[in-house]
Amino acid sequence: MAVLLNDAIAPNLVQTLENNPAFIHGGPFANIAHGCNSVIATKAALKLSDYVVTEAGFGADLGAEKFFDIKCRSAGLDPDACVIVATIRALKMHGGVALQDLGAENVEAVAAGCSNLARHIRNVKSFGVPVVVAINRFTADSDAEVARVREAADQYGVTAIDCTHWADGGAGTEELAHHVAELADSGTAQFAPLYESNLPIWEKMRTIATRIYGAEDIIADKKVRELIDQFQENGFGNLPICVAKTQYSFSTDPNLKGAPSGHVVPIREVRLSAGAGFLVFVCGEIMTMPGLPRVPAADSIHIDEAGLIQGLF
Repeated sequence: MAVLLNDAIAPNLVQTLENNPAFIHGGPFANIAHGCNSVIATKAALKLSDYVVTEAGFGADLGAEKFFDIKCRSAGLDPDACVIVATIRALKMHGGVALQDLGAENVEAVAAGCSNLARHIRNVKSFGVPVVVAINRFTADSDAEVARVREAADQYGVTAIDCTHWADGGAGTEELAHHVAELADSGTAQFAPLYESNLPIWEKMRTIATRIYGAEDIIADKKVRELIDQFQENGFGNLPICVAKTQYSFSTDPNLKGAPSGHVVPIREVRLSAGAGFLVFVCGEIMTMPGLPRVPAADSIHIDEAGLIQGLF
């Protein structure tokens, strides 16, 4: 950790292929961690640019919720707009299509899968942030399928825009960029976190589960409930919640697609990340640490007496 912090504490300024500045500073997965870059990088970017885009991945129920409730809360940030990225293949999967059949046109499945997109739109809007949908469009996506996504977005008062940046670079998202700038400059955002910091820990988690995941309730065994009570009593009750769960469903079951409701979220474990400033709720079957060899390479990494990093190569 000391080796990493020796050179990595400052934001890492890089440039894209089209010479745009970007800070690559932190990048934890949103299904097990907070899912976005550091506060240091974002605050530095805000001093240098008119518009700053933060990528908060692995589903708006995870990445966006944590960006809003953890990062924006702790850093005093007020986001002006949000982009929800949608793909036709993902919507068809949420509409019940098997993986091997996703390449075939299926407008009905897209329509069914748009229930998932609709909940993401509703969730983000509940934070008081205006939304635009970016359709990450690929060559196999038919006009009829894309039109169905546009119709679904229209029903919620949201614009859906075709994006082909994977093939055309910045030119493929120019329309999206102009729309995001308009939203950001409109002054319509009225951002507010999902829950108050002084809400009891258990109620914070219940709020996330019911309002974001569409769950009926949350459950945990006696030991977990007692640990939560200890955290509450020992002065950690004001910390935000960082949920670790599958990114494939609003529930903790990766096979439960679309926009499930009425399910119960099981809390398997609760961990205190006091330094990071949040409580991690491990829900369902999710692995929070990648598999490591018996003797990980980190064992040989160190800083020598001359202050030089050793063991990286």
